[in-house]
Amino acid sequence: MFAKIKSIGLLGLESYMIDVELNITGGKFTVDVVGLPDTAVSESKQRVVAAINNSGLQMHMSSHHTFNLAPADIKKEGSVYDLPMAVAVLSATKQIRGDYKDAVFVGELSLSGAVKGIKGVLPMVIAAKAHGIKDVYVPFDNCSEAAVIEGINVYGVSTLNQLVNHINDTVKIEPVEFQSFRHYDLPDYLPDFKDVKGQFAAKRALEVAAAGGHNVMMIGPPGSGKSMLSKRIPSILPDITVEEALETTKIYSLSGHLSKDKPIINYRPFRAPHHSVSPAGLSGGGTIPKPGELSLAHNGVLFLDELPEFSRSTMEVLRQPIENGTITISRAACALTYPCSVMLVCAMNPCPCGYFSHPTRECTCPKGAPARYLSKVSGPLLDRLDIHIEVPPVDYNNLSDTDEAEPSAMIRERVNAARKIQLERFEGTGISCNARMNSALTRKFCVLSEAASKTLEMSFEKLGLSARAYDKILKVSRTIADLDGSETIENKHILEAIQYRSLDRKFWKA
Repeated sequence: MFAKIKSIGLLGLESYMIDVELNITGGKFTVDVVGLPDTAVSESKQRVVAAINNSGLQMHMSSHHTFNLAPADIKKEGSVYDLPMAVAVLSATKQIRGDYKDAVFVGELSLSGAVKGIKGVLPMVIAAKAHGIKDVYVPFDNCSEAAVIEGINVYGVSTLNQLVNHINDTVKIEPVEFQSFRHYDLPDYLPDFKDVKGQFAAKRALEVAAAGGHNVMMIGPPGSGKSMLSKRIPSILPDITVEEALETTKIYSLSGHLSKDKPIINYRPFRAPHHSVSPAGLSGGGTIPKPGELSLAHNGVLFLDELPEFSRSTMEVLRQPIENGTITISRAACALTYPCSVMLVCAMNPCPCGYFSHPTRECTCPKGAPARYLSKVSGPLLDRLDIHIEVPPVDYNNLSDTDEAEPSAMIRERVNAARKIQLERFEGTGISCNARMNSALTRKFCVLSEAASKTLEMSFEKLGLSARAYDKILKVSRTIADLDGSETIENKHILEAIQYRSLDRKFWKA
């Protein structure tokens, strides 16, 4: 007896079709699984046998069962093949009938026959649609996640018996209704910029950063408001596009971070790992590498508070990913690439005590301690941060001011308007913000007025800027011009952008 059922495997974010083949021959009862299975897949045979028996269905107990997961040269992992293996048994033994050979089955079985939720359903359903599959059977817990893809029938399965009744036309399962994409409404409890007293320059810099997706370094004494400002960045981030939402949701689906209530990530993520995070925790890792904090922040913000407290190796992990927008993790089993197009926001004190260069308080650090502390942040990493801003202590007049500052909603309107300009500008290029422009696009779209060109030339020579810093200034000035509604980058736009690149000359003496 023979049966073949379609399923889908995952390797990173890449999905591929799997044929679950079953051959039943006479002899002593045994179950073998071949096709490069990992431990979880090899253990499927115990779950499948128990689930079939406990569901009141029949397993041939005097036969040899051989499962083959094809293609056999790709590593299979996880418990997603339990359900198709059980369907293969029921098909080979003629316990189910009907047209299901062009459908895809994924899901984990409990010993009782219940179908349990799995990770990575969204990229699997996307792959199924790309291969022309019309019907996908997934665990009921994952059906809302799968239903965000239009043009495919998604069936949520709770038990093996329910699936058998559906295939045999006894009791049909209704396909899950398609859930169209909706933008995230900012909750009332989200911290708002209207609560921030003073710090007008810092708020302006963060507005520019949010509008263009630029990386930011904030430096200032303790209590000046660096963390408070950073926690309010989600309230001014531009609306996420449908394409960006699906990209981010695929990563969260693979990582098991999706909830039933929110089947799609329709907001820009904000990740703030503790400084004790390991390089693998930031970049991703494991025998079959899984996404790390960098990828979980894809299309959103990665906030690193107290940057010098992170280990040097952890900080250096950031250098290539924040430049390229992707990270490749190589292991003996495979090498996987994950997207990590993030807006990196870093905050730090200028020295161990925090009061180096403070206007009123004296630094109590030993001689040379501030320089050693600042040197923990390497020059190449600092050069990759588009905007450097000083967050000075807030004076009493600003703190005691009872007037309400500009709310996040008003700032977000300007940010959305500027990002809309960028989306139209880069349509068809796969780029969504100024920070991701390549050299060709930078030359094309960063058109300077004559006065702006002269200012940039003079600043490049006087400040000794690197080629990367030159590009960063052009990109930031392009964003400032977008916020101003200007086609051409004027002198005032360049001057503001240069101002955001001069802070390292004060503290790092570069």
